[in-house]
Amino acid sequence: MVGVVSYGAYIPIYRLSREAIGSMWVKEVGKGEKAVANADEDSLTMGVEAVLDCLNGADRRRVDALYFATASPPYVEKQSASIIRAAADLREDILTMDIGHSLRGAGCAMRAAMDAVRAGSAKQALVASAECRVPAPNSDFEANFGDGAAAFLIGDSDVAAVVEASYHVSSEFVDVWKKPEDTYMQTWEDRFIRDEGYLKILPQAVSALLKKQGMNPKEITKAAFYGPDARTHAAMARAMGLDAKTQVQSALFDSVGNTGTALAPMTLVSALEEAKAGDTLLYATYGDGADVFLLRVTEQIEKVRDRRGIKRHLASKLMLPSYGKYVELRDLMEWEQGRRPARRSSLPVIWREREHLFPLYGQKCRSCQNIQYPRQRVCIYCQAKDNFELVRLSDKQGKVFTFSMDQRAMEVVLPKVFTVVDLDGGGRFYSVMTDRDTSNIAVGMKVEMTFRRQLEGSGLHNYFWRVRPVRC
Repeated sequence: MVGVVSYGAYIPIYRLSREAIGSMWVKEVGKGEKAVANADEDSLTMGVEAVLDCLNGADRRRVDALYFATASPPYVEKQSASIIRAAADLREDILTMDIGHSLRGAGCAMRAAMDAVRAGSAKQALVASAECRVPAPNSDFEANFGDGAAAFLIGDSDVAAVVEASYHVSSEFVDVWKKPEDTYMQTWEDRFIRDEGYLKILPQAVSALLKKQGMNPKEITKAAFYGPDARTHAAMARAMGLDAKTQVQSALFDSVGNTGTALAPMTLVSALEEAKAGDTLLYATYGDGADVFLLRVTEQIEKVRDRRGIKRHLASKLMLPSYGKYVELRDLMEWEQGRRPARRSSLPVIWREREHLFPLYGQKCRSCQNIQYPRQRVCIYCQAKDNFELVRLSDKQGKVFTFSMDQRAMEVVLPKVFTVVDLDGGGRFYSVMTDRDTSNIAVGMKVEMTFRRQLEGSGLHNYFWRVRPVRC
């Protein structure tokens, strides 16, 4: 009995209203808002967030594989899944794999994880998907694209939603594409890619799965599937014989936007948040073909409700004040010289300190039990030497001990907030605060860790932990 053991999701805290986009270009672009990744976020960091949400309360040592699907990886030649594994503090002896180049990647990753569990090569496998695509300014994509991530833990015990069947189809149909030398996505005429591609390929795959199972569309409780936009998504529901009002899970177009590879997975997380035992869920990804899954929800679903998932992330947001701030976060302009100077990074130092950088291990003195970070040979409290044990700090919260703000620091979102945090259970952490409203920062406020991209150096993305106000 293989299926979804746990689920998680992530939505960036920043939102940009479509009214602001329309005002910039003096045109109507629709209502609502879209989620926008912070300047220190990318698909990798959002994947970390979704994975950690999914692993809430789980034994990380039981995870044997991690599949990461995205069409917007931070590196063209460098695996993202390996960095996610390190940040999530999973074992080193697991399979890590990136699945890219198609918005259907999350479905391919789900099938690979299921096969690994069924074959016995993995007891549990993580499937994560995230997207941070940059649309061309004043394009149709700009108002439509949003950022986000989702993750599922696949296993054969304590299953919250059993995968009863799946169907897969491959297609060479070209609709949206991006070549290595392209800055932005390209696409063909809307009606052609909708009528000849999406509205033919996905319904055929769904119909084939239902026929294989001897089922009628009316037996589906909720359907979570990809759609390029709200209107086409509704048309797909009709094409599949589903009631758009009662059987189709909202794909979050008005509140988050089209999150590409992560759209269908995030929609499935939304459906699982509301599901009850006995429900039948249809899950479908699309792009270069389609992957369709039929899931049956079990009583175990009640034991994985304590996730931030979609609902809690939607409830926690900060609106970007203007289109200009969005341009700054996306780095869509050529800025004045010296505003973002080159930095140097040391690969030997990063490698030597990897345990303390990626999973954020501090040290606990065996003599006096005090926790310290960064590592050192002599305890600052009792002066015991070389007598420490590792303790993970990335999943700890804390309180602000003191902070300062710098309006002229090298940071995209100013002021840069330097923070000293007293961690719950002991230890002190010096960090930059992100995802914050500076009018609400105060000594004693609760903060939590978040894995982010730091200033570039030596041509590398430098990842480390920052703190942010605790999201609801």
